Amino acid sequence: MFHNILVAVDGSPDAEEALAHAIDLAESGHTRLTLMTADAQIPGTAYLTPSITALIAETKAAAQAVLRRACDRVPEDLPVTTILTDQPIRSALMHQIEAGRHDLVVMGSRGRGAVRSALLGSVSHYVLNHSPVPVLIVHAEHPRHAASLETAAAA
Repeated sequence: MFHNILVAVDGSPDAEEALAHAIDLAESGHTRLTLMTADAQIPGTAYLTPSITALIAETKAAAQAVLRRACDRVPEDLPVTTILTDQPIRSALMHQIEAGRHDLVVMGSRGRGAVRSALLGSVSHYVLNHSPVPVLIVHAEHPRHAASLETAAAA
């Protein structure tokens, strides 16, 4: 049984489904949940623009909204902690696994930013290959994929 689950959230459908699975696991054993997200990484060239302060505030507000929505989904009887980091999510997750003494990581297979993920590598793939604890990677059922399955089943 798990005692302390770390859940990576970013508002994507896969992360939402991962949170649902983490909640189910936590309810079965009154497990602690830690919900974690990161501010979007701002490209270095953006710091040359006069509106950088507003951009930083917007990314922080968006990340806080993701955490708030995720936390609102957790039943009141489950202990939950939220973490918003300004560090790159890969290293922040690895640090949190150790520092928080987590015994399971739950995350979606694809987050926001498919192009960025293709260029920089998948966060879920990185965590899966570097985590010292088990990692549960969840795929959301995407409507386009579900429709093609229904069509294939009807044929």
